[in-house]
Amino acid sequence: MPTTTVPHGRPDAIALTAQEREVLYALGCGLKNAEIAEALALPEPVVAEHLGRILRKLGLRDRAAAIVHAFDCGLVVPGQGPRRQAAPPGPGGAVRGGSCPSPDARLRVSVLGPPRAWLAGQPVDIGPVRQQAVLAALALSAGRSVSRQELLDGVWGMESPGANVVPVYVYRLRKGLRLGDCPDSVIRRDRYGYRLVPGVVEVDVTCMEELVTAAGAAERAGDLAEAVRRCGRALDLFRGEPLAGLPGPLAELERLRLVERRVALAQRKAQWQLRLGRVADAIAGLSALALEQPLNEPVAALLMHALHRAGRRAEALAVFDRTGRRLADDLGVAPGELLRRARWSVLRGDEAGRGRAGAA
Repeated sequence: MPTTTVPHGRPDAIALTAQEREVLYALGCGLKNAEIAEALALPEPVVAEHLGRILRKLGLRDRAAAIVHAFDCGLVVPGQGPRRQAAPPGPGGAVRGGSCPSPDARLRVSVLGPPRAWLAGQPVDIGPVRQQAVLAALALSAGRSVSRQELLDGVWGMESPGANVVPVYVYRLRKGLRLGDCPDSVIRRDRYGYRLVPGVVEVDVTCMEELVTAAGAAERAGDLAEAVRRCGRALDLFRGEPLAGLPGPLAELERLRLVERRVALAQRKAQWQLRLGRVADAIAGLSALALEQPLNEPVAALLMHALHRAGRRAEALAVFDRTGRRLADDLGVAPGELLRRARWSVLRGDEAGRGRAGAA
């Protein structure tokens, strides 16, 4: 993540995460929450959460104090807006740190849906699908270098046009996603291959996993409400089918993995909601998930338990019938043990089964 340039002796701003620094910068430029959300491609509630953490971390009283702090620490320069251009060299006009990226000139890559990228909060063209697939492969390998052969195998598979094609696509990505005057500020090459530059590029998959980890920590601490909130934020990062439209073996495998990840997270969130007694919320989420995953027996079983817990016995049994028909028609199989147990629990009016709804 980019580091905010602050005067020496002001370490408080360094305690902020890269995204919190971006929010603080936008706040200092006078943007409202909705405008910050649009500029940074974030949900508005996430912006509000960032602002709350900024105030707590920096010990600031309110929004006005945060704006003042953004100017005091040198993050915002008077008269320059949220999408400022680097000042030309000259007395008083040199950009601190040379041509290194400023907090508003950071690249965000999203693969939890059709591949997209934003530079300084603005969408950018990432080229044809093979080029997008190269960027996605690097984004999914955050923290390590990817060799030329790995990229060839993952993006082209058996249709490899030759090793020289990889540097061409990397060059185009560097050119289109350049930060400032740094030609290699986004993608660098080392002896092992290519990698996205740490601290400069933010990938939604990484953010999602960080939120999942935080949700697990909240559960272990006994704060299920926070666990649900974090898990919900992780699910909000999905914008449809992951890596939609990308060719190649890597995209296909990762697409399946990420879809399974999303389904598992949705189930986990519903289980926590049931433990909190938020049965209606759990039913709403599971009903939508069951429509997307009509052959997923664990999802159907959990939905049956949730409906049973809400006293909606007929609807719970209807879920079993509907899922059973789809399994027979599409796969030629009968419902498994998990789904049959859920049905027996409903038929018996099993109170214990209602209580186990969150543990399905």
